[in-house]
Amino acid sequence: ILMVWLRRTTHYLFIVVVAVNSTLLTINAGDYIFYTDWAWTSFVVFSISQSTMLVVGAIYYMLFTGVPGTATYYATIMTIYTWVAKGAWFALGYPYDFVVTPVWIPSAMLLDLTYWATRRNKHAAIIIGGTLVGLSLPIFNMINLLLVRDPLEMAFKYPRPTLPPYMTPIEPQVRKFYNSPVALGSGAAAVLSVPIAALGAKLNTWTYRWMAA
Repeated sequence: ILMVWLRRTTHYLFIVVVAVNSTLLTINAGDYIFYTDWAWTSFVVFSISQSTMLVVGAIYYMLFTGVPGTATYYATIMTIYTWVAKGAWFALGYPYDFVVTPVWIPSAMLLDLTYWATRRNKHAAIIIGGTLVGLSLPIFNMINLLLVRDPLEMAFKYPRPTLPPYMTPIEPQVRKFYNSPVALGSGAAAVLSVPIAALGAKLNTWTYRWMAA
């Protein structure tokens, strides 16, 4: 009974830690309004960080339960955590759409669908599911970003006096560094999400072995 309790505790602790870190990563990646201030020049970095952070926890949780649908549940946890964290800025007088919440849930649904369609094949979930997460998340998030009311206007309207000058908002450098941040972000994230998904699956195995020792 003790070993079962310890094993379950280890799994759930990992799930909570990854979900919390996903939330912190969203808000603190360069600037706490990173996603709006630096949208065009840093979208690729954001795409990679969010795709990999989602896939490692989602596949870990999904393989732990063995039930398609738990990846979406995990993405929902991340979304709720982020909305709660945004409430802190709202309490300080900022508008509630000041930080855009990334769209994780549709990509997690694709991971679940892959796992279900391949009859719970772990390797298919890693390769196909990881690729789909990396490809889809930047697309969904760009659609999300385009729906935001002028992010630069919001950034200048609510300045952060505690930030150094080099962190102040800049004009979007579209086509200066790359032609398509969505294409580059999707390509890079798709490649990197597969080994990170494999890491999440391996963490599941390692945890069992460690607890059984």
